[in-house]
Amino acid sequence: MPTVVAFETLPELFLNIKNKYEDTSKTAFARKPATDEPYEEIGWGEVSEDVHTLAAYLVEQGVEVGDRVAILSENRYEWAIVDLALQLIGAINVSLYTTLPAPKCEYILQNSEAKFFFVSTGIQLKKARQVFDNCGHLQQVIAFDEPNIESYLDEDYVSLFEEAMAEGLKIYPELEDEIHRRSKSRSPEDMATLIYTSGTTGQPKGAMLTHRNIVSNIKAAHQRINITADDRCLSFLPLCHSFERTAGYYAMLAAGAEIYYTESVDTVAKNMTEARPTIIISVPRLFEKIYNLVTKSVEEGTAVKKKIFQWAQNVGRKYAEGKRGLVTLQKKLADKLVFDKLKERTGGRIRFFVSGGAALPAEIGHFFMGAGLHIIEGYGLTETSPVMCCNTYGDEQMGTVGKVLPGVTVAIQRLEDNEIIASLCGEDYPIDHSSEQGEILCKGPNVMKGYWKNDEATKEMIDDEGYLHTGDVGRFVDGKLQITDRIKHMIVNAGGKNIYPGPIEDLFKTSKWIDQLMVVGENQAYMAGLIVPDFEVIEDYATQNDITYDSIEDLIQQEEIQNIFRKEIRSYSRELASHEKVRDFRLLANEFTVESGELTPTLKIKRRIVKDKYGDLIEDIFAD
Repeated sequence: MPTVVAFETLPELFLNIKNKYEDTSKTAFARKPATDEPYEEIGWGEVSEDVHTLAAYLVEQGVEVGDRVAILSENRYEWAIVDLALQLIGAINVSLYTTLPAPKCEYILQNSEAKFFFVSTGIQLKKARQVFDNCGHLQQVIAFDEPNIESYLDEDYVSLFEEAMAEGLKIYPELEDEIHRRSKSRSPEDMATLIYTSGTTGQPKGAMLTHRNIVSNIKAAHQRINITADDRCLSFLPLCHSFERTAGYYAMLAAGAEIYYTESVDTVAKNMTEARPTIIISVPRLFEKIYNLVTKSVEEGTAVKKKIFQWAQNVGRKYAEGKRGLVTLQKKLADKLVFDKLKERTGGRIRFFVSGGAALPAEIGHFFMGAGLHIIEGYGLTETSPVMCCNTYGDEQMGTVGKVLPGVTVAIQRLEDNEIIASLCGEDYPIDHSSEQGEILCKGPNVMKGYWKNDEATKEMIDDEGYLHTGDVGRFVDGKLQITDRIKHMIVNAGGKNIYPGPIEDLFKTSKWIDQLMVVGENQAYMAGLIVPDFEVIEDYATQNDITYDSIEDLIQQEEIQNIFRKEIRSYSRELASHEKVRDFRLLANEFTVESGELTPTLKIKRRIVKDKYGDLIEDIFAD
C-alpha cells in the first residue's frame, strides 16, 4: 500500500501530511488526560501549531542544524512534538530509555554532546539534575511535567515545556522563514537520529540513521503491509527503540493513521479496550502473556469447556490454513463460543498485530492465527532502521520472519569459512538459495551510516562489501527467513555440540506453569534451565491443594511444586534432540525485569547479567 503523501525526508513527511489533513477533523494523536478520563484526540491543525511553536523556541535558543537534542520520556504526545520539531529545524534526535540509570544517561549525553535535554516526569528530571554538571555541552533541561518537588525548578537551566511553548508562540512570526528554509534544505543523506543500543555489554553505541535509512524502510514496509488512513495504532513500545520509531510512529504517520498512546506499559490491556485500535506493534512477550492467561482460564474450567476450547483451536487452525466448506460454518461457531471473547479483550477492531524484537514462538502464533487475530512477524536491528524482513497479511508462515523487504538484500554466511551460501533480495528473486544456516548479513539503503564517533565498532559491524553483520544465525525456508538464534548465545556443551537456546526456550513458553526461562549448560554434559514460574498459577494451585507456605521462596521449594516442574520439563523435552534436552532446573523467586537489569527495554533476556546474578545456582545445578 503506498504512503498517502510523497516524501524523501522526515520533515517532508511531516509537512506534506499536515498540509493534507490540517484543515480537516482528522485525528493525528490521542492521549489520556487522566486514568479515568476518555482519550483526548488531537487534530493535525493543533499538531502543526505545536511543532512550529517548539521549533521557533529551539531556534531562538541557538539550536543549529546538526546539533543533538536528547529526549528521556515515555511514549506521549510531547515526545512526538519534540521529534517533529527537531526534524523540521535539522537537529538530531537522541532518545534515551526511561529505565536507564543516571550514569548511563550521563554517558549518552556526553558521548552525543547533546545541547538540550527534554525529560518527562519528576523521576526523569531528577536524573537530569544529577548529571547536568558533568555534561559540558548541555545548556538546558526542559521538563514536560511540573515536578512534585518545587526545588527541582530552582536551577536556572531547568524550564517547563509549557514555558518553552509560550515563548515559542510569541517569537514564531520572526522565525517562520528560517524554519521553512531549514526544513527545505534537509537532504536524504543527513542524519535524522542517533539511537543508542541497549548496551548489554560495555557502553551503548549510537547508531547514526539518516533520513534515507528511515524513509526507505517506511516505504518498503508499506509495500508489504497494508496500513491505511482508517487505521488506529496503540503505541506502548519505547519510541527510543527503532522498531516502534519506524513501525509504530513514522509508518503510521505516512499512512495518515491515528496514534493512541497508552498510559503506561502496565495499562496496555485496559487501554486496548478504550482505544479500540486496529493495529498494535508489540514484542512476543505481550502475546505470550495473553496466551498464558487464556490457557490458564481454560485449565481452570470444566471438562466441557476444555473440549470446546480444543475443538475451537483445531477449527481455527484449519481455517487459517485455508480450509473452507464445513470449516467455515464451524469457524463461525468457534468464534461465537471462544474467539470473540478474546477479540473483545483487544478492543474488538484489531486487523493485525506486528511482532518484532525477538522470535515469536510458533505455537503461540498459530493460536492467534486460529483465533482470527493475524500476527505479522518481522525482523531487523536498530542498525537496519530496523526492518529487514516481514511476513505479509494472509501469507504468514509461523516460525519465519517472512520475505526480504524491497530494496534490501539479506545473505547467509557460513560460520565455518565465511562463505556466502545464500542471498535473497526484496524483489523476490533468488541470487542463490540454500537451507543451510549461517550468520545473517544485510545490505541496502536501510543500513546505518555507522556508529557515532566509533569507527572501530563500525568496521566490525559493516564489512568492505557493505554487508552489515547481524550476529544472528538463520536460514532461508521457501524464500522466507528463519531465525535460529544469536551467535553469541550459542552454547557449546562438554561434547562439543553447538546448541542454540532460543528455540528451546520458545518451546517451553507455551507451558502455563512457566513465565520465563533461560537455558544454561556451557561446557556441561547436559542443558538446564533457570525458570521463573507463573506465580499466579502456582499460588492458585497451592490454594486449591491446601499447600501452606510463608513466601514465594518457600512455595517454590515445596516438593509438590518441584514435581510439577519436573514433569513439565520432561514432557516438553521429548520434542528435543538428546543434547538439547533440559535435564535439570532451578526455580527463581523473582521475575526477570527491565528495572532489575535482566531484560533489555524490548524484553529480551540479558544472558550475561542473569548468569552473573544466579551464578551460584548454576554452579549448584552442575555440581555433581
